Amino acid sequence: MFAIDGLMMAGVFLVLVIVTLFLGVRTVPQGSKHVVQRLGKYHKTLGPGLNVIIPYIDSVAYKVTTKDIVLDIPSQEVITLDNAVIIANAVAYINIVSPEKAVYGVEDYSFAIQNLVQTSLRSIVGEMNLDEALSNRDQIKAKLKGAISDDISDWGITLKTVEIQDINPSQTMQMAMEEQAAAERQRRATVTRADGEKAAAILEAEGRLEASRRDAEAKVVLAEASQAAIEKVTSAIQGNELPVMYLLGEKYVESIKEMSQGENAKIVLLPGDIPAAVRGIMGGFSK
Repeated sequence: MFAIDGLMMAGVFLVLVIVTLFLGVRTVPQGSKHVVQRLGKYHKTLGPGLNVIIPYIDSVAYKVTTKDIVLDIPSQEVITLDNAVIIANAVAYINIVSPEKAVYGVEDYSFAIQNLVQTSLRSIVGEMNLDEALSNRDQIKAKLKGAISDDISDWGITLKTVEIQDINPSQTMQMAMEEQAAAERQRRATVTRADGEKAAAILEAEGRLEASRRDAEAKVVLAEASQAAIEKVTSAIQGNELPVMYLLGEKYVESIKEMSQGENAKIVLLPGDIPAAVRGIMGGFSK
């Protein structure tokens, strides 16, 4: 009887020893750290590898990763300096360097950093106009990193980098910008068309001016030629009216021909005695 009780006690003691050893030995994987509390108070932080703690007194309260953590910052509406509404979101890369500060300094560091980034992003973009906000991502990124790095360092967290994923005008702003762009294109087209019509009108006027100048020069040349011809004919006839009658008759026939080819010409009457008509003309000149 006593032997059986002794064996049972030995078994219970052995089990207690095994459980105690199990509770006193902690293996921490690479890329993690464990925060140990002693009687409810922070005691120490266990690094990767085999660690020994005091069973029943010490306990692992938090298991924290030391790898880089990617935090997706949700999209939000941001109002720029010129009262334009844009949609912006970001992504932050953080690393926990002091696990005890991260777990004891803030209730939920992920949620806290997300809100901190959103608040800082609204403040930074609110100091820019729409064009600056859409074209200066690097500037926003630098200001955003500087704004939150100091705050999260108090929680034992390092901000590796923060990137602006998307920053676009809201749907209403996009429609307004498209209408503005269409109006600007229409204005440019109107100006271009007006400039083209103006240039064409100038060229046409210059063409008419040049044609008139050429016509005037041609008339002068023809007049000079006619004068020279008349002078030669006058010196040649020397009182003989036959050559003069011939020339005037030729001109008379050409005039009658032009009259007959006019649009309003219906009937053209030719005199029966053209020489007599020519003599009449000459007589009119002589008077």
